[in-house]
Amino acid sequence: MNTYTEVIGEKLNDLLEKTYDAEKGFKKAAENTDHKQLKSFFENKAKQRYDFGHELKAEISYLGQNIDKGDSITGKAHRAWMDVKALFSLDSAEAMLAEAIRGEKAAVEEYKEVLEDTSLPTTTASILRGQKEAIENGLANIRMLEDLR
Repeated sequence: MNTYTEVIGEKLNDLLEKTYDAEKGFKKAAENTDHKQLKSFFENKAKQRYDFGHELKAEISYLGQNIDKGDSITGKAHRAWMDVKALFSLDSAEAMLAEAIRGEKAAVEEYKEVLEDTSLPTTTASILRGQKEAIENGLANIRMLEDLR
């Protein structure tokens, strides 16, 4: 039977895996666009997710849990889909931006789900709230990039 700390570790490892996926996805999106502003946005989001990953790994270690290092099948499929969109879309910048918005909204929901556990350690909850808020702020800023034409 899992202890509560192991359950938290599993939840954080799930977020970590999705953070790795998002970082790779944003890097891939930056590679697939020539739009200067959008490229910079995607590069900054990749760096943000890299930083999030280190925060999550530190918290997982602090809790005495093992850190899973992986790449989800969903993440690989998502990046492959972005490649296909980039190749065949008449307006690939807008398509990648729409996909980024979809991914960010999903990330916010995943963070909310973990944060619903009201008995999270204070440090864990604080890290997760900060990361969720950063994603939400990024979503607000991404709206400015929607007028790419």
